[in-house]
Amino acid sequence: MTTQTTNLDTGGLNWRRVTRHPALMEYRRLVMLVALVNLAVFVIGLRDGTWFADSAFTLGPISDMALINLSLGILIRQQRVVNALFWLATRIPTSWPLWIRWGAGKVFHFGGLHSGGTVTGTIWFGFLLFAIIWNRANGGALPSDLTLALSATMVVLMTLMVISALGPIRARFHNAFEKTHRFVGWTVLGLFWAQTISITSDMGGMLLHSPAFWMLCLITLSILSPWLTLKRVDVRIEKPSNHAIIAHFDYGDTPFPGSSNAISHTPFGEYHSFANIPAPDRSGYRLAISRAGDWTGRFIDNPPDKVWVKGITTSGVARIEVLFKKVVYVGTGSGIGPILPHLLAKEVPNRLIWSTRSPRKTYGDTLVDEIEANTEQPLIWDTDEDGKPNLSALALQAARDSGAEAVIVISNQKLTRKVVHDLESLGIPAYGAIWDS
Repeated sequence: MTTQTTNLDTGGLNWRRVTRHPALMEYRRLVMLVALVNLAVFVIGLRDGTWFADSAFTLGPISDMALINLSLGILIRQQRVVNALFWLATRIPTSWPLWIRWGAGKVFHFGGLHSGGTVTGTIWFGFLLFAIIWNRANGGALPSDLTLALSATMVVLMTLMVISALGPIRARFHNAFEKTHRFVGWTVLGLFWAQTISITSDMGGMLLHSPAFWMLCLITLSILSPWLTLKRVDVRIEKPSNHAIIAHFDYGDTPFPGSSNAISHTPFGEYHSFANIPAPDRSGYRLAISRAGDWTGRFIDNPPDKVWVKGITTSGVARIEVLFKKVVYVGTGSGIGPILPHLLAKEVPNRLIWSTRSPRKTYGDTLVDEIEANTEQPLIWDTDEDGKPNLSALALQAARDSGAEAVIVISNQKLTRKVVHDLESLGIPAYGAIWDS
């Protein structure tokens, strides 16, 4: 059992514990930025009469703002856009100052633009509905009854989607959240098309001349594109224990380290993303799946011989390792899955801290031997024998001893946020999944 003597007392650095607190993480700052920009646009519009003129609301600018925000929220989560963002962020060389690379590594917080855009877009659509009702109540013949009905239905459904994505609701009713976002989202897209056609007809315009038409084409293609790659593939299951399995795939191109794929039992069912584990010396890849809920439990208890794969291989948080000269990886349980491909690729020198129950019994000798052979002085902590470790202290000690510039944490939400906060309070760049919506 390794002793843990590193002192985590931040002393006079309490200001960092505030500025680096999870409540103020970059994801939420981006949400706030989108909100403030929209508020500024709204206030400026009130002052110069953009929204209201001649006793009636001008619907065009309001509709444009709704479309701009909704487009931002949808397109920023498109898989090719995500890969492009990671590619751009990781172009920064390690010779640049650490504070620049620290910030670039936060690229995976782009979900703040998704949440900010979709919420403010919903508010703008609510404002548009109010404006339509106002104009009709004050004697206006337009927009038509059809446009009014379509707009009202859209606002109700979009509000339902926003509510279902709230953290506590999403965590408690995750399956309902997924179904709501998928099927209600498709319904809203169809209504959006109908509303655009109806408004264009009301105003006597040409659909092909409407910017909304072309933006809707882009949004539709973005939403449709993952389904165009839907395929059913063979999977070979290795089951070292009743707690975890290793799923082997061999189809198409070998994915890159730091990527993930989404799999499901049925084409339109519940999809879950897992980190790909490619090996440099062979084709295909593996997924490490541990028992962490109903879906993974069913997968382990009744291993399939085929699964559905949707979308393209997409970059994940550990992809940002190339921004640093050396990193410390901290993983718990099946969190070793997203870490292992980086150990095998050996693009960046690293140290590993892996905390898990009975590693060889749970994940098998082959996997553990592979880990030990591909990283410098790995610390594999058996929680069944030694209890739960202080991962923040161990990570700090490993970073100081090895000279690593950053720490990447792959664990559950509570532990990830704690370790990231502890280390960043001490001025060490730290990264971990943020479970954004």
